[in-house]
Amino acid sequence: MTPSNRDRFLGVARFERPKDLYLGTFFHEFWRETLHAWIEQGAPPTLMDSRFRASYLGLDHTRMLREVVSGLVQVPVALGSKEAYYPIPPLVPQFDPQVLQEDAKTITMVNAGGQKTKLFRDDPQKMPLYLDYPVKDRDTWREYKKRLDPEAPGRYPAAWEHYVRRITQMDAAVCLMPGGFFGFLREWMGVEKLLYTFYDDPALIEEMMDQLLHLETAVVEKVTRDIRVDWVLFWEDMAYKSGSFISPEMFRRFMTPRYRKLADLIRSRGIDVLIVDSDGNVGELIPLFLECGVNGHWPLEVASGMDAVALRKNYGKDVILAGNIDKRVFQKGKEAIREEVMAKVPFLLERGGYFPSIDHLVPPDVTLESYVYFLNTMREVAGLEPLSVP
Repeated sequence: MTPSNRDRFLGVARFERPKDLYLGTFFHEFWRETLHAWIEQGAPPTLMDSRFRASYLGLDHTRMLREVVSGLVQVPVALGSKEAYYPIPPLVPQFDPQVLQEDAKTITMVNAGGQKTKLFRDDPQKMPLYLDYPVKDRDTWREYKKRLDPEAPGRYPAAWEHYVRRITQMDAAVCLMPGGFFGFLREWMGVEKLLYTFYDDPALIEEMMDQLLHLETAVVEKVTRDIRVDWVLFWEDMAYKSGSFISPEMFRRFMTPRYRKLADLIRSRGIDVLIVDSDGNVGELIPLFLECGVNGHWPLEVASGMDAVALRKNYGKDVILAGNIDKRVFQKGKEAIREEVMAKVPFLLERGGYFPSIDHLVPPDVTLESYVYFLNTMREVAGLEPLSVP
């Protein structure tokens, strides 16, 4: 009997299906410019549709509950002839976007997250220049937190029972995204202001994290009561090339108690796959997250020194790994791609608990031909027939 999509995902995550190549669609996401470039290279225009794209590239569908406003929200912004998607915190209601200034190259605006940003018309995927943030002190925080009410109309799909039935009928690994604690505070205040606030006003940090815990606890309770959730994804982005933005002591003081409460609730609902999405070098964070009950990490950026093979040898079956294929090798040709895959994927697939992918979104300098070669090299490792992509 052929296992379901859900059973395969959980089997890999629980180290029960060694050698199984599960290419989850969440771990294989693309810049919009990448997809447009691939269409110019010969792919059909329907590549922009996620369902078609999964079939076209032989990917396994992971259903993200993006309609539940609890994690990062992707908001479209028109940049003349182009469109960009920028993530904002889970605000209900969102701020009304307001264009403040524009010229031939840039647009300066207050976005739906309340941040003042400068966007670049010619490079819509480029990170905006952040000029100002909505939370500056206790007064601005009191106003901002009104948008984090778990019961606010619009937090969940309006036709909830219909939505539940539709999700329940799918053969897909269903993921709830309950946010995180450091990452959203960074989006509210900016990194520099936030890091000073940990020392200057720790009580405010506690209050903001408690509001997030209140929001995410309510979301988890409601969603898992009605929907079979297979895994959860936290978003933090709390590391840079050399390590964490905050010390282990700060993590344990502010984040550990709240993560433990949230992870305990999630695990009490039968969910044992809890993955964190954070850029940068998260090496020193892994044992801290394990203490909290969070057991997976993505994208494991190679440029930041992350090494999935070393992590597997160090942590064994305690940690689920995803990503860690160096996006930079795609500029060096097929031999370099093959070398990168063969140095990691056979070892990691053999031991299980690994979802291979490029170490973040696929950028537009990766050609369709090279990406298909990457997928087929992994399929070869797993003993599967190669893709025949028109």
